[in-house]
Amino acid sequence: MNALTATAKGAATREAIIDRAHEIARFCGVEGLSIGPLAQAVGMSKSGVFAHFGSREELQLAVIESAATRFGNAVLIPALSQPRGLPRLRAIMDNWFEWIRGNAGGCVLMGSVTEYDDRPGPLRDQVVRNEQRWREALGRSIQQAIEAGHLRDGDAEQYTFELYAFPLTVHHESGLFGYESARRRGEAAVERWLIAHSPDVGAH
Repeated sequence: MNALTATAKGAATREAIIDRAHEIARFCGVEGLSIGPLAQAVGMSKSGVFAHFGSREELQLAVIESAATRFGNAVLIPALSQPRGLPRLRAIMDNWFEWIRGNAGGCVLMGSVTEYDDRPGPLRDQVVRNEQRWREALGRSIQQAIEAGHLRDGDAEQYTFELYAFPLTVHHESGLFGYESARRRGEAAVERWLIAHSPDVGAH
């Protein structure tokens, strides 16, 4: 086996471990990850897992980052094919609601916020970076909608805060009262918000 093949195999093994760890973290939390049970789940020795992740914390950081990448690939990347302004912003919100459908059993990103919001350290720092990156991406799309004349001029950071609240509520409601009902209300809330912040409303 040459070095290139070995490197590719090592990367594939690392991703397979992260994939399994992500599934465990969805239901047990990032703090629920343990090298022993994870090694057993992927059919490896503990030392084999440690060869890819020098510590439990390194594994946890990789899982949190992987969750952010999955979210971006599902929510933001497809929306970028839409024109700037409301079409792209609507696509982001629709994709976000769809993400909730696929992660109703547990979202690593949302769970990690609850787990680490009051626990200083590298894991909390990674969670904060993920949240900041997403808010910046959402904020850019909102600012573009303002510049396109689709939204009334205003504080883009405040707009981001408000729109961010709708998917959080849908996720919360989905677990308690069912996804379909929660999504319908979430979509209605987004439409009401867009109408309330349209340039036509601001002109009166």
